[in-house]
Amino acid sequence: MSIFTRRLLATIALLPAWQMAQAADADDGAILVVGQTDKAITVEPRGLSVSLGDKQFAGVNAFNVEDLIKYAPDFFVRTRFIGDNNAVPGFRGTHSTQSARALVMIDGFTVSNFLGNSFGFPPAWGVVSPTEVSQFDVVYGPYSARYPGNSMGGIVNITTRAPEKTEAFGTVQGFMQPYRQYATRDTLFGGAAEFGFGVKQAEGPFSARVSARRLLNAGQPQQYYQLGAVTTGTATPISGGVVDPDLITKTPVAGDYANSDTRQDQVRGQIRYDRGDMHVELLGTYWWNREKTLNPRTYLRDAAGNPFYGSTANGGRVSLNGTTYTLPAASTFNLSIADRDQWLAGLKIEAPVAGFTVKANLSTLRFAQADTRRSNGYANGVANGAGQLTRQGPTGWYTGDILITRDVGAHDIGFGLNANRYDTEQTVFGTTNWRAATGRTFRSQTFGRTRLIGVFAEDEVDLGGGVTITPGIRADFWRAFGGGLSSVATTGTQAGQIVTQTYAPRKDSSVDPKLSARWAIDADWAAELSLATATRFPTVGELFQGSLNGDGSFNVNSFDPNLKAERSRDANFLLRRHLGPVTLTGSVFYQRVKNAIFSYVGFNQNGVSTSNFKNIDVTRQWGVELIAATKDWPIEGIAIDANAAMIDAETVRNRASPSSEGVQFPRIPRWRINGNIRYDLTPKLQGALGFRYASRPNTDLDGLQRGDTYGYTSELMQIDARLNWRLRDGLRLSAGVNNLTNDKAWVFHPYPQRTFTIEAGWTL
Repeated sequence: MSIFTRRLLATIALLPAWQMAQAADADDGAILVVGQTDKAITVEPRGLSVSLGDKQFAGVNAFNVEDLIKYAPDFFVRTRFIGDNNAVPGFRGTHSTQSARALVMIDGFTVSNFLGNSFGFPPAWGVVSPTEVSQFDVVYGPYSARYPGNSMGGIVNITTRAPEKTEAFGTVQGFMQPYRQYATRDTLFGGAAEFGFGVKQAEGPFSARVSARRLLNAGQPQQYYQLGAVTTGTATPISGGVVDPDLITKTPVAGDYANSDTRQDQVRGQIRYDRGDMHVELLGTYWWNREKTLNPRTYLRDAAGNPFYGSTANGGRVSLNGTTYTLPAASTFNLSIADRDQWLAGLKIEAPVAGFTVKANLSTLRFAQADTRRSNGYANGVANGAGQLTRQGPTGWYTGDILITRDVGAHDIGFGLNANRYDTEQTVFGTTNWRAATGRTFRSQTFGRTRLIGVFAEDEVDLGGGVTITPGIRADFWRAFGGGLSSVATTGTQAGQIVTQTYAPRKDSSVDPKLSARWAIDADWAAELSLATATRFPTVGELFQGSLNGDGSFNVNSFDPNLKAERSRDANFLLRRHLGPVTLTGSVFYQRVKNAIFSYVGFNQNGVSTSNFKNIDVTRQWGVELIAATKDWPIEGIAIDANAAMIDAETVRNRASPSSEGVQFPRIPRWRINGNIRYDLTPKLQGALGFRYASRPNTDLDGLQRGDTYGYTSELMQIDARLNWRLRDGLRLSAGVNNLTNDKAWVFHPYPQRTFTIEAGWTL
């Protein structure tokens, strides 16, 4: 993209900021800068706060539930394809693999996977569908004492649709993506169907809502095989391959990993009891997910012109155009099937007790099944030969929260308790039949648990004159225990036997103060300053990441036994201005993190260079955000949300890798611009345009890798379009396209290319 194009896009995005307005009469004093104000926000709005509802959702081509918030300010979700179950959210200067810095909830029940801190530990988005969402609330930063240190990045709460009347409803979708990359040429199809009903007593307190959804999709290949390092020796002659001179590793591309064929089934049930100030809600969901990669494509041919999937001779060496590479058949062009079944159950109660309002919820999310079956190469794959089974279980978490509030004069007092426990166990087997997972031979196992108990108190004090201050305090008590790993010894007296080593239990605690001050200066001006500290304790995956030596002893260089908790200092200043029909909100934020936990190559505690989770001494981010919105101005029937952000995030001090100091933190763009425009063309026809832009970031910690092809995190510039046609009450047709200009963007993996969709929804 040229410099002129970038400047033009930035100008187009910012011009509406001087011509936009948003109703502020329903925000109850909170600074809500994007979206709906008809319903109260469900997360304590300290710092930048956003609430989105049906009016905003109407402008989004939503296939996954997280798509509904893709135009939110200074926010992103790493969704690689329709049906992706590794979609990690990120706020401001959060890396797209720092999943443990985002607290995600559904109806107040935690669905964040704090078993690890990487792309493999996303929230359980799949337990709810896009059409079942009535509200998406996003709060940036850890400024409320009510939430644990995992809110260091921010908080997301999804409110699902309550059973408001007796009705039946349904939605069907179809989508198509023509995909072209290297020698892969394909047209990919998918679809989804959802049906349900709601029942509500006309005079009584009970109501219920039940729904079911199936999604089928063929996603583009997520990775590509490359020939191995240049070598010498006798080799098998081959032809073909694709040369991409911009790749990080400068060897030819040999083929793709196959389409990601996904099937997801979801059922959801909700029962509510509402009488006066007494509210009870019981929620249950089950999510079946299967992802297959069964048809990897090779770009190579052997001497006879047959497809070539790797060499079984000459140590895996191959010769292409006079150069010798490696491509061992046993480890390339693998076939795989991944099954992930999860269920969520939650109970929520709200009732007045002795002059206080008490809110309590208890929930659990469990992995009923989490198996990945993989073949050892292509030949074994098609013949159902040898492979590997990776099985998780028992795995999941339990969470509980109690909040007690009371208004006493000018004071709105809140205090309570949070608790959670995360358990994981993962076992790897060798198999003689990879598809059936039979003929198992034990290889390794890892396991561990963490527990967190937090207590908090806040007092929102109305000082008069439009000034409100909210001091808060939070104390957390953390423990990691039951951690260990097992493997088969290959040397020493225990050779051939399963050896188990356990980690020493650990515990830690923290006290984090919070302070927020809001000033409604007059009817047009409002300001807020929020200050906080936060502590995020290590997850099971970060702590218990080691390996064993051949004799069964701990490899002391494979993990850090003294891994420290992340501790941040945060500040956010907001200024909102109504200019007649225009509302602008400016935001300046700052965060300094001590002992940030990140996986990278650097010197460990023993002075040995390793690649694993380590602490970074100090990281720092600051930025400026401008956000604006309007409805029915400058044209009747138009609604516009637009935002732009500048982020400066860098590694300040890192003794484990000094070369990273002073470098922009990886995968954090300098600029982000998002927006969505919705226009009522007629009373029954609405058009919408959405756009997202993120400048090119560094791919690695040292800032040496910057590119725009496979393996890098690239610049992103995508435009989406949508039409909604309301045929009559209760019947709607929609059509849309994502990535209208077919921009090719990467987050190591390829993002989707141009994708078309049609949709129909009805309510009876």
